[in-house]
Amino acid sequence: MIDQATLLTYVLIVLGFVFIPGPATLLTVARATTSGTRVGIATGAGITAGDVIHTILAVVGISAIIATSAVLFSIIKYLGAAYLVYLGIKAIIEKAPTGIGGAGRVPITAPQAFRQAILAEVLNPKTALFFLAFLPQFVRPENGSVMLQLTTLGILFALIGFFSTIVFAVSAGGLGTFLRRNPSVLKWQGKVVGSIYCALGVRLAFQER
Repeated sequence: MIDQATLLTYVLIVLGFVFIPGPATLLTVARATTSGTRVGIATGAGITAGDVIHTILAVVGISAIIATSAVLFSIIKYLGAAYLVYLGIKAIIEKAPTGIGGAGRVPITAPQAFRQAILAEVLNPKTALFFLAFLPQFVRPENGSVMLQLTTLGILFALIGFFSTIVFAVSAGGLGTFLRRNPSVLKWQGKVVGSIYCALGVRLAFQER
């Protein structure tokens, strides 16, 4: 069982992630503003389903590595740390997008949006690597089953992310207009997210098994 302090820290960090506009948020907002709130929520549900699949894949791989090889775990840890720092630097230096609705302006149905969101999330290697790099930071072997801890953390991430997409989908009209008219918000969002990624990467690199 995950201890309360670790769980609270994890939830607070995930809340920070999911409520800072990122790719999933922008996709949800774009769908909601062009096809309605229901389609926006369906998009969020698809992203959530994709995250659950990534959780299963991460649990199987990470738990096996932790259980069998300290060397392999260290390799994955340092690769994950390097990848997080890479994402952070990229987010900090890249230019902000000029709009959020460039693709998908043609209205689609909720089932279509759901299927497309699942596919987009499952086929995104960055999401897979993010789960591999992020979840192990909050696993403590002394707290019991590694597999159970990873599963709990992954499902929590998916559920909190789904909650955030519902919030954004419901308020997508005003939010979409605000983001399009304020590119500086997107610019600073990238710098904030990038700094978080870099900090997590450094923390991961120095974490003991």
